[in-house]
Amino acid sequence: MSAKKDQPDALHNMRHSLAHILEQAVLKLWPDTKYSIGPPIENGCYHDFLFSTPISEDDFPKIEKEMKKIIHQGQTFRRDELSTAEAKKYWKERKQPFKVEMIEDLEKNEGAKTVTNYANIGPKGEETFVDLCRGGHVENTKEIAPDCFKIMTLAGAYWRGDEKREQMTRIYIAAFATKAELDAYLQMMEEAKRRDHRKLGKELDLFTFSDMVGPGLPLWTPKGTVIADAIEELAKEKEEQGGYLRVRTPHIAKGKLYEQTGHLAHYKETMFPPMKLDGEEEYYLKPMNCPHHHQIFASQPRSYRDMPLRLAEYGHCYRYEGSGALFGLMRVRSLTMNDAHIYLREDQFEEEFLAVCNLYMEYFKLFDIKKYVMRLSLHDPKGLGKKYVDAPALWKKTEDMVRKVMKKSSIDFIEVPNEAAFYGPKIDVEVWSAIGREFTLATNQVDFDVPGKVGLSYIGEDGKAHVPLCIHRAPLGTHERFIGFLIEHFAGLFPLWLAPIQVALVPVAGTHEDYALQIAKELKEHHVRTVFYGHEESLGKRIRQGEQQKIPYLIVVGDKEVEAKSVTVRNVKTKKQVTVSKDEFVKTTVQDIAERKLEASIG
Repeated sequence: MSAKKDQPDALHNMRHSLAHILEQAVLKLWPDTKYSIGPPIENGCYHDFLFSTPISEDDFPKIEKEMKKIIHQGQTFRRDELSTAEAKKYWKERKQPFKVEMIEDLEKNEGAKTVTNYANIGPKGEETFVDLCRGGHVENTKEIAPDCFKIMTLAGAYWRGDEKREQMTRIYIAAFATKAELDAYLQMMEEAKRRDHRKLGKELDLFTFSDMVGPGLPLWTPKGTVIADAIEELAKEKEEQGGYLRVRTPHIAKGKLYEQTGHLAHYKETMFPPMKLDGEEEYYLKPMNCPHHHQIFASQPRSYRDMPLRLAEYGHCYRYEGSGALFGLMRVRSLTMNDAHIYLREDQFEEEFLAVCNLYMEYFKLFDIKKYVMRLSLHDPKGLGKKYVDAPALWKKTEDMVRKVMKKSSIDFIEVPNEAAFYGPKIDVEVWSAIGREFTLATNQVDFDVPGKVGLSYIGEDGKAHVPLCIHRAPLGTHERFIGFLIEHFAGLFPLWLAPIQVALVPVAGTHEDYALQIAKELKEHHVRTVFYGHEESLGKRIRQGEQQKIPYLIVVGDKEVEAKSVTVRNVKTKKQVTVSKDEFVKTTVQDIAERKLEASIG
């Protein structure tokens, strides 16, 4: 029996059923199409197809029309259990190779002897469509409101995620229990388009990509660099307050460094190929900073009195992401890590781990991140010796240590299995932007394995050598992803302290330019990022230009302002306009920037 609408999995079943209805509609319109998987997802469902002729968004209306016909027919779902041999024969006869491959994988990986097909049954008892499926459906397609779903987008997706395999066409559907929920989601998606960091990044001239440089390798323009530098300066201040010591490491290293730490074995697929130099060993572009920091720790004898040793770096790393996975600043091949490694004694663990989590909370407040979740990512015992270090006792011990700290703190968290780092448990931080889009932001990892593996030690109070624990932390993740998040979170209207240009001076006419230039000079002396819009263009056009560039303050000066030594301040975010003395404006603006206020005080 399928779930009723008031049961927890009713929405899941509705979305799963819609994926089948989508398949049926597509096969009706394009009968020779090959189809693979179609799971429910957070906001609806998707399905992957291999079309003989390309389709486009222009085809969405006729697909939706066909889907609504199926819904109105009141079709039901029939479960048929087959042996794997029967099922393979069934799907081979229907020339659906992906279904055959899926069954073969189930036999190999799960030891399956039987599988299930689900058939759509029409109002006259006729079989209208069949799919290989484990179930979870509505009882009747009439349970699905035809105005509660919408085909959203097309995307490319390699079969099995393998770039060497067939490239499928993925059709995404948004689906909700009510039309009101769908409408709210569609409105949010429209707002997301308006805030898209790729679109705003181009309009505001923050970053660019070049075919001559290569995909996934962002180039920061002067304005974008201002933002990156401001965030780096913030991180350096916080780390100095937290007792971190800054280090620098090269962009390349010998392959044996990454062999020693285990990174080569676990991450080779996402590392760039080695560079082979005449008469030398293989070198790799740096995929992460920790192996280099371990070498700094090992460069001097260490005592228990030196602990904790906190080494921080804005290190530049390189990851080979598949071209299909690259996405603006969110998924790149060149990334700047807000990284640090804390080497510590076990008795220092609680204080240090909690300090990192508290640092996250400070950043959330500063950047107005109201919704977040801390995910305690644990290992899966089945992956020991493969995905994870084979040390069950140490896994239990360190996972219990992290769990104890999180429970003792006031920070909410959830536990997630099989997502740990290969060397230990971690806290992954998920945040939501102002419009509800989810981002993976940062990580706080415990490493009980690699320090010992690479020979790190310190002399304890007992005079004996001990292996330190290591906390890997990156509270702001990478510059690239974090700035991409901030662009969308603030819709390009950055807080005053972070804005690439903070103030625009707009004299009404030529006679007011000297006064405007005096103000600009005074602001620049206080390191306020200022631009001057001369009187050559109309006043309205210059104000629009400042608004389009999302400059927080537009300062208009005319006869009254010159005479009174005042300024008329137009706050681009609030749309308010106020007149204050020139001295008050300069003093307040400089103070707001120094305090990194979220909201500007004037207007």
